[in-house]
Amino acid sequence: MKIQLKNYFSGLTRNSVLLAFASLFSDISTEMLYPILPIYLSQNLKASGSIIGIIEGVAQAAQNVIQGLSGWLSDKWRTRKPIALFGYILSAVSKPFIGMFNAWPGAMAARVSDRLGAGTRAAPRDALIASSVDEQYKGKAFGLEGIGDNLGAFLGPLLTVLLFFMLKVGIRYIFYLAIIPGLLAVVTILLVRERKVETKSQSKADLHIRNFPKAYWKYLIVTALFGIGNSSNSFLILQIKNEGFSLLNTVLVYAFFNLAAALISYPAGSLSDRFGRKPILFISFLIFMISYIGFAFVKNLPVMGFLFVFYGLFQGIFRAVGKTFAADFVSQNLRASSIGWYSTVVGLSGLFASIVAGLLWDHISHASVFIYGAGFAFIGAVSLLILIPQKHPNDFRSMGNQP
Repeated sequence: MKIQLKNYFSGLTRNSVLLAFASLFSDISTEMLYPILPIYLSQNLKASGSIIGIIEGVAQAAQNVIQGLSGWLSDKWRTRKPIALFGYILSAVSKPFIGMFNAWPGAMAARVSDRLGAGTRAAPRDALIASSVDEQYKGKAFGLEGIGDNLGAFLGPLLTVLLFFMLKVGIRYIFYLAIIPGLLAVVTILLVRERKVETKSQSKADLHIRNFPKAYWKYLIVTALFGIGNSSNSFLILQIKNEGFSLLNTVLVYAFFNLAAALISYPAGSLSDRFGRKPILFISFLIFMISYIGFAFVKNLPVMGFLFVFYGLFQGIFRAVGKTFAADFVSQNLRASSIGWYSTVVGLSGLFASIVAGLLWDHISHASVFIYGAGFAFIGAVSLLILIPQKHPNDFRSMGNQP
C-alpha cells in the first residue's frame, strides 16, 4: 500500500508542493468572502440580482482577461515568479477594501482589483506548475494545485462560520481578516525556485497568436461554447438561500462543494495523464449539465444541497484538466500565453453568461438561469466530441511544437 501510494504521487517536486500551498492560502483568503459576498451585496449594500451578476461577471472577466496579458508578458520576458508574486500581493491587499464601502460601486471596484490580482498571478503560476515536473506528470501537478485551491475553498467558508456565527465577528471584519491568509500565500511564492524558460525558437515565441496550432483554437471554441452558459456560482448560492437554506447552511453547503472539488482534482489530473484530457473533460461537462438541470427543477432542500456538492466534481475536474489541456498544445516557452488566452476565453464567456443570468434571474425566472446553463453545457459537450480528436497529451504537445 505504501509503495502504491508513493507511485501515485511520483513525479511531483518541491515547487509543485509550494505552488499547491500558495493556492491553498490564497483560496482560503478568497473563499472566506465568496459565500457571504452575494448576501453582503444584496442585504447590506442593496444590490439587485442584475447588479450582482454584473459585479461578479466583470470581476471574473477581469481576472481571466488579464491572464492573457500576464501570460504574454511572462513568455515575452521569460520570467514567471515576479509577475505571479505581484498578483498575489495585489489580491491580498484588495480584499479588506470590499468591506469598507457603504455602496456597491465601491465594493465592485475593490472586488475587481482583487480579481485583477488573481488573474495577474494565474498564468505565470500555471506556467511554473507546468515546468515544475516532467511532461508525463503535468496532469498530476495541476491536480495537486487543484487540491490546494479547492481545499482552501473548503476551509475558507468554515473559517467564516467560526468567525461570523460562533465568534460573532461582524460581516465587514471578515473582509479585513482575509488579508492574513493572502499574505501567507505571498510568503509561500517567495520560496519557489523558478527554472529558466527555454529560449529555443525565441523569435517565433514572440508571441503572435497565429503561432498557436489550429487544434488550440478549436479547443478555445469549445471552451467558449461551454462558457457562455457557465455563469457565476453566486446564482447557485442565491438559489439555495432563496429556497430556504439558512445563511449558516448555505455557507456549509458551499464549503462541501469545494471539498468535493478538492478531492476530485488530483485523481482527475492523474487520470488525464493516463487516458487523455478529452474524456475526463467531457465527464465534467456532463456533471455541470446534470447539476444545472437539477437546480432548475428541484425544490427539495436536501437534494439541492446534494446537487451543489455534486457540482463540485465539475469544478475540480474543469480546473485541473481544462488548463492542463490548454498547455498540451504548445511548447514550454509558450505555456503561459496558451493558458492565459484560454483563461481569457473563460473570463469573457463567463462575463456574458453572468450578465445573461442576471437578466434571466430578475425578469424571467430563477429556473431559467439553470436551463440556459444546462443547454450550453450540452452544446459544449457535443462540440468537444466533434472538434477535438481523442489523442494522448504527448500527441498534442508534438502538434504544438510543429512549425
